[in-house]
Amino acid sequence: MADLRSTLYRDDLAVREIPAPSGLAPECIALAADVRPEEHGVDSPYGTGRFILLHDPEEPAQWNGAWRIVCFAQAPLEPAIGIDPLLADVAWAWLMDALSSRRAKYHSASGTATKTLSKGFGSLAEEGDGAQIELRASWSPLGEVTAHVEAWSELVCMLAGLPPGSEEIAVLGVRRAARG
Repeated sequence: MADLRSTLYRDDLAVREIPAPSGLAPECIALAADVRPEEHGVDSPYGTGRFILLHDPEEPAQWNGAWRIVCFAQAPLEPAIGIDPLLADVAWAWLMDALSSRRAKYHSASGTATKTLSKGFGSLAEEGDGAQIELRASWSPLGEVTAHVEAWSELVCMLAGLPPGSEEIAVLGVRRAARG
């Protein structure tokens, strides 16, 4: 847990420890991240994520070990991107690529990628169309956990349109957050 708390992140990602959900495991720690938040602690208009490290010495059968990582990442999209039939596959591939690039060893990965399209009506009509991608995943880590939290932080930034190496690059216009 000390390694998780001492991990360094890119400057345009604000990461903070949050209360961990209760009842998931005897021991856990949770982190929240916001991409370029307007003010600390407020969900970002670019993207957000959660990372939970669980430990259960009883080694639940579904985990195939004593440790499990559960993560969430979401970002608003332009509606034209939201209709891409491969979008969910790309989001999952980005997670797998981020884990691979950090040499994060794992097993028993599972997850869902959800894309949402929305259209405002009545008093919300002027907000127009919106889209969002959301990835929920879990896996059992092997070895050092720092590589896993770094991979998750990379995923959050990638979904928000900030690939590795894009630090200090200006973002033109804010993608409107999808209603959901």
